[in-house]
Amino acid sequence: MFFSLSEISVWLGLSILEIWLNLVSILVFTFLLAFKTAGISWWGVFMPLFIADGLNCYLCIILLIRTALAGHMRSGFLRFSWSIILLTLIFVFKVLLVKKLSSAIVLEYSEVLSPIFILLQLFAARACQSH
Repeated sequence: MFFSLSEISVWLGLSILEIWLNLVSILVFTFLLAFKTAGISWWGVFMPLFIADGLNCYLCIILLIRTALAGHMRSGFLRFSWSIILLTLIFVFKVLLVKKLSSAIVLEYSEVLSPIFILLQLFAARACQSH
């Protein structure tokens, strides 16, 4: 069973452009991860993912402004708040993972994955609301 692109977009609460941006950044991240043995730091390997997060935040702000100008403030703010919560949790996970991998701090993997656990609960709540 495969989901359609519109179903994925609704379920994740992301636009197709944001999904595409994340997929491209994951592709570049994968190539940099393969070249990690060439001496690239973990921050350098994760840089495409951080850039994609920044661009996604920029797109969210643009969409909030456009929906506010169109007079749909409530729906725009709900979408903006969902996207910012999603991006913040993913960003915190990436930062904790980079610090764990570079041995900058001593954390258990359960502590590193805690933003992902919260994110999964939010996705479950969102899936229940949509039906």
